[in-house]
Amino acid sequence: MTEKRIRELIARGEGLTIEFKKAHRALPENLFETVCAFLNRIGGDLLLGVSDNGQITGVDPDKVEDIKTNLSNLSNNPSKLDPPFMLFPEEIKIDDKWIIYVRVPQSSQVHRTGNIVYDRNTDGDFKVTTHAAVNRIYARKSSYFTENKIYPYLEFSDFNEKLFSRVRNLMQSHRPDHPWLGLSDEEMLKTAGFYKKDFETGKMGYTLAAALLFGKDDVIQQILPHYKTDALLRRQDLIHYDDRREIRTNLIDAYDELMQFVRTYLPDKFYMEGDIRVDLREKIFREVVANILIHREYLNAFQARLLNLHDQKNR
Repeated sequence: MTEKRIRELIARGEGLTIEFKKAHRALPENLFETVCAFLNRIGGDLLLGVSDNGQITGVDPDKVEDIKTNLSNLSNNPSKLDPPFMLFPEEIKIDDKWIIYVRVPQSSQVHRTGNIVYDRNTDGDFKVTTHAAVNRIYARKSSYFTENKIYPYLEFSDFNEKLFSRVRNLMQSHRPDHPWLGLSDEEMLKTAGFYKKDFETGKMGYTLAAALLFGKDDVIQQILPHYKTDALLRRQDLIHYDDRREIRTNLIDAYDELMQFVRTYLPDKFYMEGDIRVDLREKIFREVVANILIHREYLNAFQARLLNLHDQKNR
């Protein structure tokens, strides 16, 4: 986040997707009402250390790290935000004052704080108090987040247990004190929102997202027979391919297979950032591959494709 972008947000003022809050030495008491509302609507930008009228009041420099840590921890605590949603606050200095910026994306799930659902409009956050209104949020999200589709007969035994160990290792390497490390595999799925209630039928079950991330290969193929990701290499003949891999496994292993395909056929050019050599290929394509896997409609039979056009004459 840049100073220019922060100033642009302040100049636009509060609205549907922008919220200012004073936070001189601690998190505001109503902070998670806004976080919850942003998650349940279309996301938004949250600025701590700015008053409602756009005046930069700042955050105490000695409290910046504490506030960031508390915000990250509470966003991942189901007793504060249910289901949890990890947030990544940033600090930026403007006019000799510190501001904490938080980008809250739109979530595919319906969130609560203090066991209350909040939604957002141009006037701010408001409580959603009736079952009908909550159901409308579920219906709105399910219409464009099909990974929330519930399969009541999908059981825990349909998941690949080895994948849970891999996920735990990844979490631990990124954050050794991650609160999910103390949960059982089933508890972790529920905390992540992969086990929920279908408010149309009243049935409980695991979601399509759970199946795609942790399902055994044969289970995924039964649920989505058309599912695959194509990785193609074309060197001189741009019609035929020199190598092709059809990937039909869970998204965790699919990511590794696609990255290995990239490493096999794309050169790792020498690149320095300051005094450190950086794997530029890895930095670029981990985003490309993640987007190929995540930002797609899995109920659509059209497969995603990673295509490497490589002219042998220009190697």
